[in-house]
Amino acid sequence: MGSYNYYKVLGCFNRKFKISETGPPPDVSNAFSLYTEKGSHMTGDQLGRFMAEYQGEKECTVNDAEQIIQEVVNRRHHLTKYTKNAHSFELEDFFYYLFQDDLNAPIKSQVHHDMNAPLQHYFIYTGHNSYLTGNQLSSDCSEIPIIRALERGVRGIELDLWPNSAKDNVHVLHGRTLTTPVPLLTCLRSIRDHAFIKSPYPVIITLEDHLTPDLQAKVAEAVIQVFGEMLYYPRSECLEEFPSPEELKHRIILSTKPPKEYVESKHQKDRESASPVGKDSVGNDLVVKETSEIKAEGQETDERSDTDQDDEDNDTSNNQSSQKGAPQYKRLIAIRAGKAKHGVKRALKDEVIKFNRLSLDEHALEKAATNNGKDLVRFTQRNILRVFPKGTRVTSSNFKPMIGWMHGAQMVAFNMQGYGKSLWIMHGMFRSNGGCGYVRKPSFLMERGPCNELFDPKVTLPVKKTLRVRVYLGDGWRMDFSHTHFDAFSPPDFYTKLYIIGVPADAAKSKTRIIEDDWGPIWGEEFKFPLTVPELALLRIEVREYDMSDKDDFGGQTCLPVSELRPGIRAVPLYDKKGEKLKSVRLLMQFRFI
Repeated sequence: MGSYNYYKVLGCFNRKFKISETGPPPDVSNAFSLYTEKGSHMTGDQLGRFMAEYQGEKECTVNDAEQIIQEVVNRRHHLTKYTKNAHSFELEDFFYYLFQDDLNAPIKSQVHHDMNAPLQHYFIYTGHNSYLTGNQLSSDCSEIPIIRALERGVRGIELDLWPNSAKDNVHVLHGRTLTTPVPLLTCLRSIRDHAFIKSPYPVIITLEDHLTPDLQAKVAEAVIQVFGEMLYYPRSECLEEFPSPEELKHRIILSTKPPKEYVESKHQKDRESASPVGKDSVGNDLVVKETSEIKAEGQETDERSDTDQDDEDNDTSNNQSSQKGAPQYKRLIAIRAGKAKHGVKRALKDEVIKFNRLSLDEHALEKAATNNGKDLVRFTQRNILRVFPKGTRVTSSNFKPMIGWMHGAQMVAFNMQGYGKSLWIMHGMFRSNGGCGYVRKPSFLMERGPCNELFDPKVTLPVKKTLRVRVYLGDGWRMDFSHTHFDAFSPPDFYTKLYIIGVPADAAKSKTRIIEDDWGPIWGEEFKFPLTVPELALLRIEVREYDMSDKDDFGGQTCLPVSELRPGIRAVPLYDKKGEKLKSVRLLMQFRFI
């Protein structure tokens, strides 16, 4: 006798709906039959052949397959209290295995990109105002969002530094707002303690500095005290070439604009050369470049929101007082930012002016992409570009990140405490490369083409490959949600939406039909997506529950980098609106490249 859900109608009548158990779709049954030669049991050798040939896992061995069989049988024995041969699969075991996302994930879980190129060759998982718990105007500042970001794999943390009310210590807060401060030391210790839990690759702390030289000296002391040997800074004046993520494993890097006086007087530079020199444990003598930050159309654009943008010109430091502590502070800055005085267009094109890092808000990026897209790509081949949300995003929403990535921007900075589809896309990009926070940029963004041409995202290229996606079925909602969560009177009516996020020519969307009154919907539908630049494409997946009288309900989402998709039949776990993994909800899908 089967299980049923009961729903009350008009407060008194019960409607009864049978809960159907999800079974293997035809492709799964056919694959089982093919590799067992129509037998009833699948051996380790047969499973190994299925994984190598059908799933494209060429590195899989018979021993790997036998371990999977043992694991699945142990789990199913625990679940169903039955004992059976632990050396082979029945069809139900085979289907169970394919639908476990920890055993049959859609993308690799290990770091597999080359990590030995200079830093500018990577997209870097970057936060904006990383200390905020909520909106940009009145939320609390805390170390908790910093810890959460690091535990998710974020490698770029932003701290805004301001004097406390007594002007004798440093607070982290969003300046000229009602946000409550958090002590700098609290933030630094949290970064030290959580930096490398998720990833061993370097954490870059971008500082937005509103301090006097005396307080800059205090920051230098605090940074050295807290991070010690973890802190990376150049041995000599500056970085001619960035080190690689591999060289910088387990290191902390500071990035901010150097104190003004150090770029104003050669005499002072000569004096500084006699000061104690920081240690570069990577072992190379490196030279720091002069840096600039953009001033666009007479409006200075840096890491701060629109309300803060002119503070760099109101610097509280002065040349005389700065002799005390700022030299030490200056030497700790490995990636230097500043400002260019002649506009975005010239800064991007000028071969003579050298930058470490440049910052643009999303609006300035869009303008530069429209008017000088290829110059952006060329600039990011040598330098780091950071893009941040415009100041009017007071609710901590985010912009569409793909415009930054397709022009080579390494540090697309996001409000990680925010919400929405843009943040889901950010999560998707950085599921790449084992979730380590560094994703190697495609070679066409770092090299010129055969005719010395630069990549131009606006130019439509020939289709390179076609992604074929089959959506078989979904399950797990009845374990994770109450039986009236989606509909008070009947089981849910699920459908799946698919989107391609990428260069303009590749953007696409499709959806399955609606399956009515079923907690375990079976769609069995296939979709084809031609891709001109598959290296940058992301597949966004969202399940919704159809509602005739209101907005369709949310049933889970994920976003996956197309270049990382493992071919074959895969279990795809879904996440909630905040990006937290749902415990049981997943889809069974197939991916093929034509």
